[in-house]
Amino acid sequence: MANLGNETVKMETQEYIKIESRFGAHNYFPLDVVLTKGNGVWVEDVDGVRYLDCLSAYSAVNQGHCHPRIVKTLIEQAQKLQLTSRAFRNDQLGPFCDQICHLTGYEMVLPMNTGAEAVETALKAARKWGYIVKGVPAGKAEIIVCNGNFHGRTVTIISFSSEEQYRDGFGPFTPGFVNIQYGDIAALKDAINPNTVAFMVEPIQGEGGIIVPPEGYLKAAQELCAEHNVLLIADEIQTGLGRTGKLFACDHEDVKPDMMILGKAL
Repeated sequence: MANLGNETVKMETQEYIKIESRFGAHNYFPLDVVLTKGNGVWVEDVDGVRYLDCLSAYSAVNQGHCHPRIVKTLIEQAQKLQLTSRAFRNDQLGPFCDQICHLTGYEMVLPMNTGAEAVETALKAARKWGYIVKGVPAGKAEIIVCNGNFHGRTVTIISFSSEEQYRDGFGPFTPGFVNIQYGDIAALKDAINPNTVAFMVEPIQGEGGIIVPPEGYLKAAQELCAEHNVLLIADEIQTGLGRTGKLFACDHEDVKPDMMILGKAL
């Protein structure tokens, strides 16, 4: 059922697709399945066909659809206070940060709205650290990244993407990034120089094709970064919070990055 103006009408799959194609910008090309309900691992489309959801929104729905505890909490909070700006404090942010820090073992957390914002914030923090703490000359900071990466779709992030489709038509691009081959520790060693402030890496590359690096790669990268006073930043947006069998993918090699980027299932 769809609410069009003041009228509620029953529509079928192709009608929904036609409307979305007419009025929605064509930035994604999803499967022609129009979902309308979800419960646990099951979803249902507008024609009444049920599907087993094996995607879980790239881990954003690890908890399942319409989890009763989450729905209950959402309703309770919405009936008390729906939104505060950062001009005020509220009674949820502090306990949330406390819980995340105790869960992850980190000293502080900075919540953002999206994964791309979290990546951008990590890049900014690394550059600021490089200038203030490491003493890199102003405007000269370099961050090493890997070919095949996927960290988001902002202009800065696509500036260091190796996927031409993500870059086509969006230049000029943000400088200050060095691309190396994923899983190649020798390439990382060769790329580090006095202006290197960080190495940002996915413990397992997601959109690049579910690519697992050679055993020992993350541990070797951590040791190399520590040796050269370079921050290790792990993008665990897709791999974090239990999706690889441990709480974080870095845990498989007992690696604790200097910064960890979380999202999706958080």
